Amino acid sequence: MADTSLLADSAQVAGFDWSFFWHYLISPSGTFLEGLWRTVYISVLAQSLGVVLGLVIALAQRSRFAALRWCGRTYVWLIRGTPLLVQLVLVYNGLAAAGVYRFTDVSVGGLVLLGVVQAAVLTLAVNEAAYMAEIIRAALDAIDRGQTEAAQALGMTPSLTMRVILLPQALRIIVPPLGNEFNLMMKSTSLLSVIGLQEMFLTAQSINSATFKTFEIFLVVACYYLGLTTIWSFVQRFIERKLADPGTAPPPGPSLRERFVGGGGRGGDSARPEKGLAAKEQTLTGRKAY
Repeated sequence: MADTSLLADSAQVAGFDWSFFWHYLISPSGTFLEGLWRTVYISVLAQSLGVVLGLVIALAQRSRFAALRWCGRTYVWLIRGTPLLVQLVLVYNGLAAAGVYRFTDVSVGGLVLLGVVQAAVLTLAVNEAAYMAEIIRAALDAIDRGQTEAAQALGMTPSLTMRVILLPQALRIIVPPLGNEFNLMMKSTSLLSVIGLQEMFLTAQSINSATFKTFEIFLVVACYYLGLTTIWSFVQRFIERKLADPGTAPPPGPSLRERFVGGGGRGGDSARPEKGLAAKEQTLTGRKAY
């Protein structure tokens, strides 16, 4: 009996605390919101820098100079072949331990930029650039080479051809995988806890250490990550609609009323083939041939 009562007590203690969960989900603490904000702006900064650096590497891979092509390919091979977690430790702790560079706090316009934030943004951007370089390179390769030849025939320089003809078309191809990369970037910020950056995941770990509500607080974190990625998916769809080529948009289909009731303009159109078929039958039978 004693063992049974102990098991019942432990189950009650280990039960899910719904009040704790809803409290932190609806009204999170200021520390949690600060970690959330840090997750968002680090993701945006690192993704923006990663896109710019990825474009430079993609152009280097398409260069006519063999040295630039080799540098671009080596960068992609090196960064994609090593884990992001290892890169974070090497950049923040390894460089300082080797005496190469130590990230310190910097004051910019009255704002203090923490050294650990600098290391996080730099590492995430460098890692992301390798993947963005491959996405941009594939998008540029997908464009018909005849367009480049036509631009050269018109006397356009390679830089003008890239800026006016190739990049605008490649942008439509880049946006969907770019959205996926940004989703991964937001979730990858949880790895920054390994270098002591107080983002949302490490904040949750601190709350867990103080309250021992492991499942509740990390379920709250999961909900907030899901909320961030959901908001971004709506933004991504908006951008894709804005950049969509109107010439490739599919024609509008029949409305729900036309599907069930019929009639209207489309119904009239659908009757035309029957009329044409009847006229053809008359012609074939010879009753009305001219």
